[in-house]
Amino acid sequence: MARQQRAIRTRRIFLEAAAEVFDEHGYDAATIASILERAGLTRGALYFHFTSKEELARGVLEEAVTAEGLTPQVFKLQEWVDIALLLAYRLPREPMLSASIRLSVDPRARGLFGTRWPDWIEMGTEILTEAKARGELLPHVDPEVTSRLFVGAWTGVQLVAESMAEPPDLVREISALFELILPNNAVPGVLSRLDISPHRAERLLRESREAVAS
Repeated sequence: MARQQRAIRTRRIFLEAAAEVFDEHGYDAATIASILERAGLTRGALYFHFTSKEELARGVLEEAVTAEGLTPQVFKLQEWVDIALLLAYRLPREPMLSASIRLSVDPRARGLFGTRWPDWIEMGTEILTEAKARGELLPHVDPEVTSRLFVGAWTGVQLVAESMAEPPDLVREISALFELILPNNAVPGVLSRLDISPHRAERLLRESREAVAS
């Protein structure tokens, strides 16, 4: 059991090191040598878990779709909001997540590995479909179209914010995006009860991690 736990930790160290290097330098410029230096482990240990840089990139992308911090809510639409706010809060703080976007927008890496955007769209579609079944969405709303367009908008907001000389807080930007989107999607009685505060994600994540630790 101890050996298995050690192997899991070692694999995680390599994924996090690769994510940091991919995030800072891009896929093409990243090298096994730089990943090994960042991880502080041996080449033999790396090749026990990953046979190539390509496998490391795939491993990083496998970690990209995450709902950590999400808890069941009265409204499914609130859960949809929470996933987007949590990702916006975590992404600047977790290289694994920001590296997945860097790999997704890199044409070469995207051609090799694809992206996880379809998975995010599917997740959003499932939540919005249930929200519509519960009467939380306006009649004209198509859950799949809305989810697809929102994933594109979220990604665009993140990329533009990141490129600015003084990047704005991403959670506040996504909160503002919801201010524009939700009135055209949520029924008034639900809209008035949704919390899109930029402070919400930090609280949700803290409470979730405290619950796991206790």
